[in-house]
Amino acid sequence: MKWQFSSDAPIYSQLIEQIKVGIVSGAFPPGERLSSVRDLAMEAGVNPNTMQRALTELERDGLVYSQRTAGRFVTEDTAMIESAKQKLADRQIQNFLTAMTRLGFEKEEILTLVRRENAGEGLTHGDF
Repeated sequence: MKWQFSSDAPIYSQLIEQIKVGIVSGAFPPGERLSSVRDLAMEAGVNPNTMQRALTELERDGLVYSQRTAGRFVTEDTAMIESAKQKLADRQIQNFLTAMTRLGFEKEEILTLVRRENAGEGLTHGDF
């Protein structure tokens, strides 16, 4: 997994978000054993305590569970994973709508832009 961090939010919350994305996208499939806290922390380039805090929060949310001697695993509850996926999508949509509103677009204009983009008629990077 490629870890990316920004300075606009605490690292542990970014870890939570990135692991959730990994779970809902299938990068961490249901039932999969996660690497150890130390290994995940080293891979992400963060302090093990920070990774532990993120994993504890994911356990509290039910997306990850611990087995005493075997480590941590991704939940096998596909309904919970789907719910987390929907929440992440809702947040992304809200962020998008907020950004578009700040640019001065009305809801109907936003819908028109989205429809145009979905139909393949939107601007490409080369158009800028």
